[in-house]
Amino acid sequence: MDTSSKENIQLFCKSSMQPVGRPSLTTEYSPSKEKQQCCGELKVFLGALSFVYFAKALAEGYLKSTITQIERRFDIPSSLVGVIDGSFEIGNLLVITFVSYFGAKLHRPKIIGTGCLIMGVGTLLIAMPQFFMQQYRYEKYSPFSNSTLSISPCLLESDNQLPISIIEKSQSKRSDDHITITPKDPQWVGAWWLGYLIAGIVSLLAAVPFWCLPKSLPRPRSREDSNSSSEKSKFIMDDRTDYQTPHGEKSKIMEMARDFLPSLKNIFGNPLYLLYLCASTVQFNSLFGMVTYKPKYIEQQYGQSASKANFVIGLINIPAVALGIFSGGIVMKKFRISLYGAAKLYLGSSVLGYLLFLSLFALGCENSDVAGLTISYQGTKPVSYHERALFSDCNSRCKCSETKWEPVCGDNGITYASACLAGCQTSTSNGQTMMFYNCTCVGIAASKSGNSSGVMGRCQKDNGCPKMFLYFLVVSVITSYTLSLGGIPGYILLLRCIKPQLKSFALGIYTLAIRVLAGIPAPVYFGILIDTSCLKWGFKRCGSRGSCRLYDSNAFRHIYLGLTVMLGTVSIFLSIAVLFTLKKNCVSKHRSFRTKREGTMVSTTIRKENCTTGDHLLQPNYWPGKETQL
Repeated sequence: MDTSSKENIQLFCKSSMQPVGRPSLTTEYSPSKEKQQCCGELKVFLGALSFVYFAKALAEGYLKSTITQIERRFDIPSSLVGVIDGSFEIGNLLVITFVSYFGAKLHRPKIIGTGCLIMGVGTLLIAMPQFFMQQYRYEKYSPFSNSTLSISPCLLESDNQLPISIIEKSQSKRSDDHITITPKDPQWVGAWWLGYLIAGIVSLLAAVPFWCLPKSLPRPRSREDSNSSSEKSKFIMDDRTDYQTPHGEKSKIMEMARDFLPSLKNIFGNPLYLLYLCASTVQFNSLFGMVTYKPKYIEQQYGQSASKANFVIGLINIPAVALGIFSGGIVMKKFRISLYGAAKLYLGSSVLGYLLFLSLFALGCENSDVAGLTISYQGTKPVSYHERALFSDCNSRCKCSETKWEPVCGDNGITYASACLAGCQTSTSNGQTMMFYNCTCVGIAASKSGNSSGVMGRCQKDNGCPKMFLYFLVVSVITSYTLSLGGIPGYILLLRCIKPQLKSFALGIYTLAIRVLAGIPAPVYFGILIDTSCLKWGFKRCGSRGSCRLYDSNAFRHIYLGLTVMLGTVSIFLSIAVLFTLKKNCVSKHRSFRTKREGTMVSTTIRKENCTTGDHLLQPNYWPGKETQL
């Protein structure tokens, strides 16, 4: 398109925006009105976009908090839950290329609105299995929910001497969803689906404003004739003439295709970018795995309920991360830290954060005393776990099922896998409390009082565990703040180590690498390794293995913390390599700068002595800091 055509189009655009009939008033007031309209629409766009990020964070964060609930509800292992968690990143990868290419050519606000609709519908679909699958059934011995009738668990499971009418009554009681457990029970599953419905509705509401916004924001008239416009105006203004020339667009695409491989080679040929990419990928593997299973770790290690674990993470850890990121940005701005200083701050925060993380190894709780799993029926430690370890002479006549997990806490402080395995002869129920009496296995390891009764549910951990949990929270908050302190310096390092024309491409590769190499695999292999610490697996009705009922606390702690620290240590060494590479480049460029500067000074002296005064028009093609400018 020639220059005259462009001028005609610009003239048409300007004139078409003027009101009809009052040209004199339009000339006086139109610029201010356009500016107010532009600023108003820009504020609406920023507010709507912020609300979208809130909706996305709500859905993704809630998914992390319901990991253990989903595992119990659908009776699946942690490795499969990790695949579910990683599928969030898989969904991003399916559309990221399409959106990044066509997003700039189509109606951007409507593209964002469409994405919000898809995200909202997807979030709602996560909750749908709750309504289409069968009702959740937890393993619980409850033949009579509200009855004082004495029943023998041992006879019920071994001899089947109860009348059929009583068994049918028991099953009908269970089918009526009369809850006989409390939130403290390890089999408790709350309304995990409710949060997905709320997050889905919020995502759908976030899409509404984008359907009311124009394709592009109008540039204020006072800036249209300016030769140098601000970066904000360039960002919000579309060059519509580019989309009106199909031939030019086709040639532009061909040119981009030819430059793809050279640009990719240029980016990966940058050792600083490559090392930082590797360091970030390894570190995000550590962080993603740690965050995904942190609620589960709190539940299993410190005996806390799922609701309390998620509450303390949301109340303490997330604000600490936000404050750390904000503090990192303030430090960078206030002290005007250089690129080399940003690399040192990024490395220092990682080193200090993982050193603090090491202290969590000493802040664990011992295993609960579970007969046949962590302790013998006689109350001695340790016990060698084997296939028949749950059986003993005290429950041999009962012929109990080894697959069931209906924990009973004996008066001796030992937990038994079921009332039958505890050898209990009679039981009474009063609402949510069920008592068992004359338990032969409890009697052989009982205290001096010789009491042989028990109550439904697991025994609480030792008295020192709540104190350890408090220390864990303090160290966890400080660690989260310290690690997030290097977030902004690391991002600045990423932006400044590449050429300006390759920033967008490099950021895309960085995001893709983090999602593919960290977001997807980390929850999976963390879950697989955590499953190796399981002591008691649940079984589904079809006979296949379900979710883990009891973990070895010591093994769980060493796997969870050890894998996090190991990955963090690897990322620290890669960050050190980044620092040395940056220092080497700065030193070499400084030497090159001094050499060129000395040569320039010598040539300037020679020109002053031998050349005429007219030679002062010849300026050198060098200025201080040219080689060090990134």
